[in-house]
Amino acid sequence: MVKQLTIKETDLSKAKTWSESVYLDDDLLLTERINEAPMPTEPRRMNFILIGLCTRGRVEYRVDTQQQTINPGDLLIVSERHVVDHYQPSPDMEGLCMIMSMPFFHEIIQNVRDVSSLFLISRSHPVMTLKPEEMSTFREYFNVILSKIRDEGNHFRKDLIRTLLLAMFYDLSNVIYRERHSPARQKRSDVIFSQFIKLVEEHCVVERRVSWYAQQLNITPKYLSESVKAASSRTPNEWIDNYVLMEMRLLLKNSSKTIKEIAAELQFPNQSFMGKYFRERMGISPTQYRKS
Repeated sequence: MVKQLTIKETDLSKAKTWSESVYLDDDLLLTERINEAPMPTEPRRMNFILIGLCTRGRVEYRVDTQQQTINPGDLLIVSERHVVDHYQPSPDMEGLCMIMSMPFFHEIIQNVRDVSSLFLISRSHPVMTLKPEEMSTFREYFNVILSKIRDEGNHFRKDLIRTLLLAMFYDLSNVIYRERHSPARQKRSDVIFSQFIKLVEEHCVVERRVSWYAQQLNITPKYLSESVKAASSRTPNEWIDNYVLMEMRLLLKNSSKTIKEIAAELQFPNQSFMGKYFRERMGISPTQYRKS
């Protein structure tokens, strides 16, 4: 009998144990010494977004079983739910690293759909090469955000950091946009995935059937599922659930509406049905989430 490998999960609270790191609550962590971080030796599923810039040496690793190599000037974006394994840095490797919790990320981009869509593309193209001026821009953002995290006496510290991160996301999204439209990188599955995500963002509240999205794109549900899976390693249903849950979390945390009113707004048959849907995917009830 073959023993099944259990993939462990890791989150930002565990990453806070890294030496030479600076962090903002359980939302954001920055380190200039990624080479000293105690990387796991077994596969780990990420529950945060990691943005890293290699400045020296090289790193080899796997993301969802796909081999990746990072060289100086390469930017890495690893999104939540990806499985990272076989991390092997060269002895002289150096780099900058940002780690961000998913709630904090969604909080920043909740009203910026273009940035959200472009970051999703990075799931299938996690490594991008920056131009020298883009490297300098990323370093500047990194240093300013680092200084603001350390400025604990600033009453508007967290708001400033959110604003700086959003500005940085726009600049990084420009890099993603360039890579996405590169003839060498453009694939049919990426085009379909991008079109699908745009439709999901606009219609997930009222439409959650994969067949409906396939019909809008004039392709079969099977072809849509295969394309989305190839581009993002996730199924269309998982993406639809992801966006519905994001809307639910935002309404639960940032509005005074009752859970019954939220259920009606998100087109659930009733409050009980929405509660079951939320609990099955989040592990807690909407009421517990709102109070947490």
